[in-house]
Amino acid sequence: MKQDMRSGFVAIIGAPNAGKSTLLNRVLGQKISITSKKPQTTRDRILGIVNRPGSQIIFVDTPGIHKSTSLLNKRIVDQALQAVADVDLIVFLVDASSRNFSAEKQIIAQLHKAKKPVLLVLNKIDIAKKQDVFALVETFSPVFDFTAVIPISAAQNIQVTQLVEEVEKHLPESPRLYPEDAFTDVSEKFLVKEIIREKVFRLTGMEIPYSSAVTVDAFDVEKKLIVIHASIHVVRSSQKGIIIGKKGSMLSRIGYQARIDMEKMLGTRVLLKLFVKVTKDWVSNQRMLNEFGY
Repeated sequence: MKQDMRSGFVAIIGAPNAGKSTLLNRVLGQKISITSKKPQTTRDRILGIVNRPGSQIIFVDTPGIHKSTSLLNKRIVDQALQAVADVDLIVFLVDASSRNFSAEKQIIAQLHKAKKPVLLVLNKIDIAKKQDVFALVETFSPVFDFTAVIPISAAQNIQVTQLVEEVEKHLPESPRLYPEDAFTDVSEKFLVKEIIREKVFRLTGMEIPYSSAVTVDAFDVEKKLIVIHASIHVVRSSQKGIIIGKKGSMLSRIGYQARIDMEKMLGTRVLLKLFVKVTKDWVSNQRMLNEFGY
């Protein structure tokens, strides 16, 4: 008897730095969502498509939900909340090693409004104390009727397979919604932009990443080579100097590490040319946010 096909959308939500992008990359077996140790690295909704013999799971990686003040952050949080409304199942990811009470309270309120099945997934159990993990279950059980509670470590691949199997059980019966060879809905140009932004997050100080944006100005496919021109936008001249670094050293590091990742992803040689531009107040300018895709 042929197995019934299940397909559906699954939002991964949680506080900033809970490990949402790490989890998405792990279940896909490849990197499409950027990661760093700094919170609020993810700014966009990204689909990751997992094709299994009896299912197609379309994971939606969302920005971290937090109290927002700037126009940029409000738009980022709005994206995450919209994702909750549009899916079949929600994975609520909690950092078991370092809780964010304010964000958790905000998320629980949204879960009650969404009225969708929710899996409580306790992440980073490899670095959390066992008694803290058990305490989390007791803490969350009274506040929401979770469909299941699953402790995992996305970074160490602990019980991630069990999580995927649990997700599969709760999908609606449906044919595949995307081609079987698809793994994301975003373009190569978008992924290139995100790779550059990841390097800015990882290599620069706390202030710079949150004031920076990346645009891909040219993406030209030539024989055995892709030529990419991209700009890193910051809000002040002093930040431009930090991004460039002494004798261009920081910009060279960003460019080198980004190019290596791009070549792995694109499977060909890449010529990457980076520019740094001062675009004042882009984080609070509605027109600029639209241009930058936020």
